[in-house]
Amino acid sequence: MTETLALLGGTPVRSTQLPFHRASLGPEEEAEVVDTLRSGWITTGPKTKKFEAEFATYVGAAHAIAVNSCTAGLHVALVALGVGPGDEVITSPMTFAASANVVVHVGATPVFADCLPGTLTLDPKEVERRITPRTKAILVVHYIGIPCEMDELSALAAARGLPILEDAAHAIETLYKGRKVGCLGRVAAFSFYATKNVTTGEGGMVTTDDAALADRIRILSLHGISRDAWKRYSAEGYRHYEILEAGYKYNMSDIQASLGLHQLRKVDGFWRRRKELVELYDAGFREIPELRPVPQATAPGNRNAYHLYPVLVQPERLTTDRDGVLAALQAENLGLGVHFRAVHLSPFYEKRFGHRRGTYPVAEAAGDRLLSLPFFPAMTDDDVASVLEAVRKVAQYRSTEVGDP
Repeated sequence: MTETLALLGGTPVRSTQLPFHRASLGPEEEAEVVDTLRSGWITTGPKTKKFEAEFATYVGAAHAIAVNSCTAGLHVALVALGVGPGDEVITSPMTFAASANVVVHVGATPVFADCLPGTLTLDPKEVERRITPRTKAILVVHYIGIPCEMDELSALAAARGLPILEDAAHAIETLYKGRKVGCLGRVAAFSFYATKNVTTGEGGMVTTDDAALADRIRILSLHGISRDAWKRYSAEGYRHYEILEAGYKYNMSDIQASLGLHQLRKVDGFWRRRKELVELYDAGFREIPELRPVPQATAPGNRNAYHLYPVLVQPERLTTDRDGVLAALQAENLGLGVHFRAVHLSPFYEKRFGHRRGTYPVAEAAGDRLLSLPFFPAMTDDDVASVLEAVRKVAQYRSTEVGDP
C-alpha cells in the first residue's frame, strides 16, 4: 500500500517549507553593507571597482565591468559587438528567456540550435547547420554550470570570423579543459541574481580580454558618458563629462558590490558543499527510476559549477506528467523550479518568429520533463533526505507498476 500524497489529503513529508533556494549571507556581508551606507557612497564607486578587480582575477580575465544584471551584460555586449537589425545570433532554446530577448532588443533575430541529449548544452553540429551569411555571433549557454563543447564551437566561430558571447549566468566556478568560463569567447556575462552561486541580490558582470571592447561596454553601461564619470562627485571634484554614445543605465551600485566582495571570497566553499549535495542526490536517485537526474559529471579538466539540480521526469514510468509531479512535490512542502521550458515555444517567439513544436526535439523533450529540486549550500544532509523521501513517495504513488490505490 502506497502512502497517500499530501496533494490528496495525506500528511506532507515535511512539516515546514524547504525553499528552492536560500542565499548564504553572513556577518561579513552585513558589515560591508553597513560600512558602505556609512561611507555616503552608495551608487557606483570604489567598492564596485574593487569587486570588478577581484572578479577579473577570479576568472582570469583582463577586464571586468559590473552591471545591474546578466541580461544587461548580454545586451550591452551585443551592442558593443555591433549586432543589430538584419543580423542573426545563434543560441540555445534550453535557457532563460533573457538569452534570446537581448537579441531581439538589438533588432536582430535569435536563431536557435538544438542541444546535446546528455548535458543539454549547445550541440556544435546543430550550430553549424544554423549558420547563414546573416549570422553575426554565437551566444553559448553553459547550462546549469556545465561547460559547452567550446573547442568545437570556437573552431566553427573562428572559421567564419564570428565572435562567441558566453552566457555564464550559471557558471562562475565552471572550468573547460582547465580554463575558467568567462575567457573562452570574445566576451562573457555572469549573473548575481538572488538564486545564483554568488549573489548581490540583483547584478551581473561582463568579462573580456579585449581592452577596446571593455572600454566600449563600460561607456555603454553608464549612459554612454565618458570613462570614469562615476568619479565626478568624488573627492577629486567635478569634471565635465561627454556623451559618447546613447548608452544605458546598467551600472552596479556599491551596496550590491558590498555583498559581491564577500560572496566571491566564499564561492569555492559554496561549490564544495554543492558538490556534496549533488553526490547525496545522485546516490538517492539510483533507487528512483521514475525521475532521472541531468548528468552532472564532466570530462577530465572540466568543472561543473553545480548551479542547479534538475531531474527529468520519466513519463513512461508514471501515471502523470511533469506538472503532476511538480504539484505533488510542492504539496509535500518542497520549493521547486523548472529550468527550463524550451524558449522557442513561448507565445512571443511562436508569434514573432513562427516557431513550432518539432523543430528542436532534444530541447522540447527536456523542457516538457525538467524539474529542479531544492539546492543551496545551507541545505543539510537531512534536508536532502527529506527531498528524496518526498520524491520517492510521489514516484511510488504515481508509478505505473503500482498505480493508484
